[in-house]
Amino acid sequence: MDFTLNEEQQLLKNSAERFVEQDYGFERRRDIIASPDGFDREVWAQMAELGWLGLPFSEEDGGYDGTPVETMILMEAIGCGLMVEPYLATVVLGGGLIAACGNADQKATILPQLIAGKMLLALAYAEPQSRFDPADIITTATKDGGGYLLNGHKAVVLNGGSADKIIFSARTSGDQRDQGGISLFIIDADAAGLKIKSYPTIDGLRAAEIELTNVAAEALGKIDDAYPAIEVVLDAGIAAIAAEAVGAMQVLHDDTLEYLKTRQQFGQAIGSFQVLQHRMVDIYIELEQARSAAVMATLRLTENDPEARCHALSAAKVQIGQASRFVGQNAVQLHGGIGMTDELKISHYFKRLTMITTQFGSADYHLDRMASATPQTNQEEI
Repeated sequence: MDFTLNEEQQLLKNSAERFVEQDYGFERRRDIIASPDGFDREVWAQMAELGWLGLPFSEEDGGYDGTPVETMILMEAIGCGLMVEPYLATVVLGGGLIAACGNADQKATILPQLIAGKMLLALAYAEPQSRFDPADIITTATKDGGGYLLNGHKAVVLNGGSADKIIFSARTSGDQRDQGGISLFIIDADAAGLKIKSYPTIDGLRAAEIELTNVAAEALGKIDDAYPAIEVVLDAGIAAIAAEAVGAMQVLHDDTLEYLKTRQQFGQAIGSFQVLQHRMVDIYIELEQARSAAVMATLRLTENDPEARCHALSAAKVQIGQASRFVGQNAVQLHGGIGMTDELKISHYFKRLTMITTQFGSADYHLDRMASATPQTNQEEI
């Protein structure tokens, strides 16, 4: 299979890498995460001007008809720069659901503003008891005239504190863990009865706890049948953070290799010691395996077979998690004590990789998911 980027994709890759290197920078990031929003709205506007916010959307919706490969290219650059702007929350997750489930009016109202950088979205699907399972929902939506009233609690809502509109999953029928009976609703962030508590996460991003008390909501898509769309957009999120992880691991590899070439011990660069050379080879192997997993995850997003897509994305998530831990831990160790300090960017990349290992599900969760999606062999057929 040919993984070579076409001309337009290569131009996107060059543009994104140049932006991260010349216009973002680690020191600028320090100031950005200390700001009230936790990200830079000027950077967000630049991303809109570059066309990045419209990449995955159809031309009919005002976008550029990009494929998952374009998103992968951009997310890898975001990982290299350790960017904190809410591309994942707004474009991949929120925008993905609007494009997939929204009616004509909802798309026309939201997507052009999103693509122009004038509207931020968030997806609230996780709950305190759900433990990675997007079907484990006790937040309820009850019919109220022509609309619905939502009551419940959503946890760890990425970008929840700065979003203009928030998409909520809620139960309209069925039991707590049923995949049927789940619906999606869209609510303005300043709606009455919505209580949002925003907080920083260890990787420099922002999340929120959200309580809903009789909040009036507008339905998004079909009632009782939202779970397949949620699963698809979360798989897109897995592929996106897999690419982001590859970008972060590439920086850790490059910076660690440079450190081994310049750090002197016993009158010579420590990179001349064979045991450390072997360690760098192991890091490189893990990085390349992670890169292959990210590519596989991206290409499988368009798989028509839900079970095959589920298996491929979960396998990639497990591989990315293992590689992230190995590369992060070894990069810190090879830098010695300074690798743990806040002053050196190594520790910040490791923090983001640590979050990625559990975001959208831990390795144990995805191993169980793969097992559930694998058809069981009939012993009589053996």
